[in-house]
Amino acid sequence: MNMQKSLTVLTLLCVLTSLDAQQVDRRYISEVWVSDLGNGKYKNPVLYADYSDPDACRVGDDYYMTSSSFNCLPGLQILHSKDLVNWSIIGAAVPYALPPVETPERPEHGNRVWAPAIRHHNGEFFIFWGDPDQGAFMVKARDPKGPWTEPVLVKPGKGIIDTCPLWDDDGRIYMVHAYAGSRAQFKSVIAICELNAEATKAVTPSRIIIDGHGTHPTCEGPKFYKRGDYYYIFHPAGGVPTGWQVVQRSKNVYGPYEWKIVLAQGNTSVNGPHQGAWVDTPLGEDWFLHFQDVGAYGRLVHLQPVKWVDGWPVIGIDKDGDGCGEPVLTHTKPKSSQPVAICTPQESDEFDGYTLSPQWQWHANTNEKWAYYAGNRGFARLYSYPVVKEYKNLWDVANLLLQKTPADNFTATVKLTFMPSDRYTGERTGLVVMGMDYAGLILENTDNGLVLSQVTCLKADRGETEQVNADISLADTTVYLRVKFTADGTKISSSEGGHDLRVMCRFSYSLDGKKYQPFGKPFQAREGKWIGAKVGLFCTRPAIVTNDGGWVDVDWFRIHR
Repeated sequence: MNMQKSLTVLTLLCVLTSLDAQQVDRRYISEVWVSDLGNGKYKNPVLYADYSDPDACRVGDDYYMTSSSFNCLPGLQILHSKDLVNWSIIGAAVPYALPPVETPERPEHGNRVWAPAIRHHNGEFFIFWGDPDQGAFMVKARDPKGPWTEPVLVKPGKGIIDTCPLWDDDGRIYMVHAYAGSRAQFKSVIAICELNAEATKAVTPSRIIIDGHGTHPTCEGPKFYKRGDYYYIFHPAGGVPTGWQVVQRSKNVYGPYEWKIVLAQGNTSVNGPHQGAWVDTPLGEDWFLHFQDVGAYGRLVHLQPVKWVDGWPVIGIDKDGDGCGEPVLTHTKPKSSQPVAICTPQESDEFDGYTLSPQWQWHANTNEKWAYYAGNRGFARLYSYPVVKEYKNLWDVANLLLQKTPADNFTATVKLTFMPSDRYTGERTGLVVMGMDYAGLILENTDNGLVLSQVTCLKADRGETEQVNADISLADTTVYLRVKFTADGTKISSSEGGHDLRVMCRFSYSLDGKKYQPFGKPFQAREGKWIGAKVGLFCTRPAIVTNDGGWVDVDWFRIHR
């Protein structure tokens, strides 16, 4: 191991020994985005990454958060914080597969895990979520690092999404949920049902308690709380890029509910501020975590102060006193009983562990044959895996190893050594920026030897083919690949009526790790299906019957300026 790599190892935050066992935490500080300003204040977003539909709970002095993971595995990543500003990834509630595990090895883009809720009750952590094609699921654990139980289908039903439980004072358990218009052909309402004592099964039909048609269209993502004599349902409305945050309250669990808009964009740059978690602190403060959709970078997590006025929460800063706040961009940090060290979610990886580090996710249910983590040798080996017979482009590939983009401006560089089979051609590996459009640097063994190409694929989700923008023959199997992400502040129109942030990607490569050669064409990143663009690696081979294939050894993957 060279000196540069040794120094980088010392800065890594977290090395997982296992996703289903106790894990060793080390502080990691990003080179590209740190919310904690170091002077008692923080800047938003606290997480410049696609933790969509965040929810959180507090246990003592500790805060735990999870978010929508859709088709990506490990699913339901768990983040931990001591102050709601500094976060690290400690595991995942669904580490390997989502039911049914018999589904083909092909990504179910935009499906599976929608808008989870994490709660702590009687010494156990619970996470509920909606699968739009199956219904409401639940997992639980004594330790948020795991192990978590296998998912239980609590309430079957096509279109049931955005589930959240509430343990009432009398011991009864309720679950609120919404409906996905794409599956249920019905939306903009919130319903409630009662669960059994184990919270494993709905024991009553769902009853609609809030109808948002007209006043709060596309109301969804409900979070259920009780404070004093009132039941509170926090929910977003108005659509992801342009909506607002509503709070409903009633002294009866089934209503009728009265409502107020408590957070909106106002005169700020934070569009669609809504859907998230109300948490209180041991020192008596209240805070709200929510997301902002910025397009290619996904849904970023913001932290807002909360004040309770006349039994209603006011989120953000209420400049005109009307009870509806606006988001803050900087603010004093939440108070904590002990100093909290700066840390950020893991990004770079030296691949010195024996399991996958927690920032990585595959694009579908995990296959144990995809990778070998050679921690003692300092690399991860990704085996070339056959693409599906109907393969059109990387949109069809399950063994994409990707992570969230972590900042508005950053660079990702990887060192890899490609060892394709000498028995056939067509094996490929490389660095990819993945979304409904994608681009990458692709190494392929061809009839003419090893070739490096820079490719783009527009409308990948619609089956379009890749276009080669540049290619070059290589003699060396070891190469350094790089992509630089730049957000210049330009706003572009989104498909949902908002304005997204334009993100440009520029690729380069090196044969010695020192001098990088620009390669190919700039690429405008595009989000995936309900997720932000992701960056990472893959290794595939053609859909032919063989008894073995080649591989790529990934020495390191680094996020930097």
